[in-house]
Amino acid sequence: MTLALLHTSPVHVPVFDALRDAGHPALVLRHLVHKELLDRAGAMGPEAVTGEIQALLSDAVAGGATAVLCTCSTIGGVAESVGVALGVPVLRVDRPMAADAARAERVTVIAALAATLPPTLALLAEEADGAGGRPAKVRTVLVEGAWERFEAGEREGYLDLVAAAADAVTDADVIVLAQASMADAVTRTATRIPVLSSPRPGLAAAAAAAGSAGRADLS
Repeated sequence: MTLALLHTSPVHVPVFDALRDAGHPALVLRHLVHKELLDRAGAMGPEAVTGEIQALLSDAVAGGATAVLCTCSTIGGVAESVGVALGVPVLRVDRPMAADAARAERVTVIAALAATLPPTLALLAEEADGAGGRPAKVRTVLVEGAWERFEAGEREGYLDLVAAAADAVTDADVIVLAQASMADAVTRTATRIPVLSSPRPGLAAAAAAAGSAGRADLS
């Protein structure tokens, strides 16, 4: 089974390789890194990169991918939408996390990039509707200065800012880290509020989808 991962930053490659090694050793990962997709989606809206995403995912499937995982929350919805016609499962990394968070009444979403918030809020609403309800309160926190540190390669400072933002939350039942790059901030927080990140559950869902698709191809 081969899983193609569409990234908008190279920092995700070792993260998902490590998660694969720890929990899914039989899974072959093919990393596709295209930072320009996030740059254009941030400036023009996610729909502006639909055609490029469709071409990239089509090539990945033609190259043998049995499933695709988009690790960027900003363009994840676009990846899902174009995946319908590809004949293999196309997943966004934050959907399992959102499904978990949508069961809470008070959700705080933390993001470092403003363009990530609308797709994340839409996903939470979708998952809540699917579960038969809607969170009573969804609050967003944009961490000032964090994205600049991320782009400058200052990973430690970036994670510290995200963790501090999570620790400052007092009125939530669950905290959602909207971007996969934030995941390691979980270990730096002191809050007693559950803090959810997307890489581990996202990869687990994609691995299951890739395995199911691979078995179907052999039958």
